[in-house]
Amino acid sequence: MIPRFKPVTAVLVTVCIVVYLLSLTGLQETIYRALLITQYIRPPLAEVRDGELWRLITPVLLHFGLFHILFNMLWTWELGRIIEWRHGALSLIGLTVVIGMVSNLVQYRDSGPLFGGMSGVIYGYFGFVWIQSLINKRFGLVLNRTVVLLLLGWFALCWTGIIERLFGIGVANAAHTAGLLSGIVIAFAVNAIHLLAGWAGRRFS
Repeated sequence: MIPRFKPVTAVLVTVCIVVYLLSLTGLQETIYRALLITQYIRPPLAEVRDGELWRLITPVLLHFGLFHILFNMLWTWELGRIIEWRHGALSLIGLTVVIGMVSNLVQYRDSGPLFGGMSGVIYGYFGFVWIQSLINKRFGLVLNRTVVLLLLGWFALCWTGIIERLFGIGVANAAHTAGLLSGIVIAFAVNAIHLLAGWAGRRFS
């Protein structure tokens, strides 16, 4: 049974909610300037080049509407707890940072600096948990088929452009795709490392 509370997941959700609430106040411009991957179109990633490396990850903390924050925090809570439960707090932190940076950079290249949200990381979590549940017998959990279909269906629906046309909501499809592929690749890599470690342990014992 998945634990109801996992600390790293809880902190991540809390920070995103606090940032969102602060962005509804007079601090919005200050927050966006501090957390966007860059404030400028040219030169590319000027602040990162000047040492502000946190900008590679901080766009995941930004959310632009009630539906955006609610949807993302729901899946951050559900999938983050699974990863933290099965692989530990440090693994969740590492996954979040790696997938966040990859999805942010891909989205930046695709659409420029005005984006944010945890959705790229969420799709990375999903890809990781989904593949682990399929190929790793020790993972101890099989992802519900309805969850798989729901997230893949939403992924495909967003790519059609219907959401943007109907609701005027910008969707970070490049981040979703980069996150999903990153999570899948990491899941296969982690499983391969465990298999090699097990083989080496038997070979030299």
